[in-house]
Amino acid sequence: MRIVYIDVDSLRPDHMGCYGYMRNTTPNIDSIAKKGARFERAYCEASPCVPSRASFASGRFAINHGALTHFGPGGEFWHPGEEKHNRRYAFFTRHLREAGYKTVTVSSFGDRHEAFWFFAGWNEIYTHTLKTGNEDANEVNEAVLPWIMEHGAEDNYLLHVQYWDPHGFYTCPDEYADQFKDKPAPAFPDNDTIQKQRDEYHPRSAGMFHWAISPNIPKKMPLEIQDRSDVDKLYNGYDGGISFMDYHVGQILEAYRKLGIEDEVAFIISADHGESFGEQNLYMEHGMASETVNHIPLIVRWPGLTKPGQVFDEFVYNVDVVATLTDLVGLSIPGGWDGMSFRSVFKENEQNADWGRDYLVLEHGLYAAQRAVVDDKWFFIRTYHPGMYVFPSVVLYDTETDPHHTTNVAESHPDVVALMDHRIAEFVQQSRDKHGHIPDPMEKILETGPFRYIDPEHWAIRLRDAGLVQEADELVHRWDGRL
Repeated sequence: MRIVYIDVDSLRPDHMGCYGYMRNTTPNIDSIAKKGARFERAYCEASPCVPSRASFASGRFAINHGALTHFGPGGEFWHPGEEKHNRRYAFFTRHLREAGYKTVTVSSFGDRHEAFWFFAGWNEIYTHTLKTGNEDANEVNEAVLPWIMEHGAEDNYLLHVQYWDPHGFYTCPDEYADQFKDKPAPAFPDNDTIQKQRDEYHPRSAGMFHWAISPNIPKKMPLEIQDRSDVDKLYNGYDGGISFMDYHVGQILEAYRKLGIEDEVAFIISADHGESFGEQNLYMEHGMASETVNHIPLIVRWPGLTKPGQVFDEFVYNVDVVATLTDLVGLSIPGGWDGMSFRSVFKENEQNADWGRDYLVLEHGLYAAQRAVVDDKWFFIRTYHPGMYVFPSVVLYDTETDPHHTTNVAESHPDVVALMDHRIAEFVQQSRDKHGHIPDPMEKILETGPFRYIDPEHWAIRLRDAGLVQEADELVHRWDGRL
């Protein structure tokens, strides 16, 4: 089987045409989705980039692979076992390669985050530039397209292609953002919401959008989030990045058309995490275990298995994707993996079978230390350490009546809060039962706090430089004794 895995950084499903988006951002990906299956409720178990892609590499939840943050305590990828390569905890790519699949990645992810474990198991690695993740899609395709034209007709390979373009800053050509200037954009957040949010000054908030004012900020991005026009500009830049990425996905499709095998290639399209645009007063950021951050797209077009236009509503993790792919190529799923194969949901007579995930537990450890639970009605967030956010320790959203998660109803539903806390406790205990020799990285993060790229002391300096002396003093007082 020829497998192309398109891995897009910071891609929200609700900004894609095949998920009902109002703007024409993804016509090429939409064409793949039209011929295959779309999953409505796929989530990365842990966000953001490093935890999510560590799950891709290992088949494990972040609590069980150790890299729950980008670096430092709680960010150490853990590969257990006396042997250097333990078969129970096999790397996904090494598992495929041992079975005769050529594994190829076009990605600078490992270089960007010094996550060199990510490069284990690949036959071929193309980091294409030394920009460490700041490449545009055209630079990625300079490596991808020649490989396809030379090797694409071969059999039994996994080609992993990673695009960064939806990740801020938005560096696509201006015309890709400009095409959306006069097009309707998502209504949330409205001006009233933005003005209320401007009273908060954590990083990437409406009150303090940029970490620092730099001459390198692209003109496709606002300097501040003052009103709805700034949000529209931000949406245009984000959607422009998605559109630019999608154009280059179209080049991949065209390359396979030239080889005459487009319909013989399996495509998986997903993301490491999503992005917030006003939710929890975060803009252009992936800083919490929230719906907008952990919800990811998942499109599967597998010749001989998927049928055109299939839509599935099952809850699935990103680790289930690598488990399913492993199953589909005829390999056993290693016992140390946390993912399960959802192969059965593609079969018409088994779609109503008892799929094993009625809810998901999610994690985040970079900007806040959180675990969350999502089910059919509720989204619950338990915050162990808020980082620099002003955020309650317990948050419960009613997704049915509050789709943008603006109103905390935890006090009105203590029984639901108790259920969600029980689910998290059960998740932690099940992980300990299965992987008792692996320490919980959340505990390590709590020892020092989720401060990796900026800490309260330096953020207080940023606030004072912006004339927000009282706000800086309040931040220092809040973390007095820790600074």
